[in-house]
Amino acid sequence: MVVRPRPGQPTQGLLVWCGTVFPCALGRGGIRAIKREGDGATPLGRMRLIDGWFRHGRLANLRTGLALRRIGPRDGWCDAPGDRNYNRAVTLPYPASCENMQRNDHLYDCCIVLDYNIAPRRRGMGSAIFFHIASDGFRPTEGCVAITPRVMARMLPHLSPRTVIVVSR
Repeated sequence: MVVRPRPGQPTQGLLVWCGTVFPCALGRGGIRAIKREGDGATPLGRMRLIDGWFRHGRLANLRTGLALRRIGPRDGWCDAPGDRNYNRAVTLPYPASCENMQRNDHLYDCCIVLDYNIAPRRRGMGSAIFFHIASDGFRPTEGCVAITPRVMARMLPHLSPRTVIVVSR
């Protein structure tokens, strides 16, 4: 799977998978080789799909080779660089800054964790880089790669921990 920026629109991309091109949303900071927490950039490079999350009853197809767990009201993701659980799943309420995985919108109806800054974790180099559902109009993400629910449902049965997303320029 290869992602390139859409010509003239650095916050949107073209995802090539199995010879087909799909539109995708990228980070509000475009694509950057050196990512920092809060810059809104999608990291340049290769990222393996690890596992993921889903919202019950929101996506038609959840068959996949990835381990997916149902998002609950206490699921969060720490984005505080100084915290020992930076860039890891946490249980809410959590004392440091974190994102609530059970969002009011549909972005995390299916949310795949990418291995960016996971092992080793480098504080301040970016957190919560996911492959998830795009907002209407492919509005920019905070650094993730996002696609439509229909494309996600089509791809899920073919995804596994061996799947790699290559973000290039």
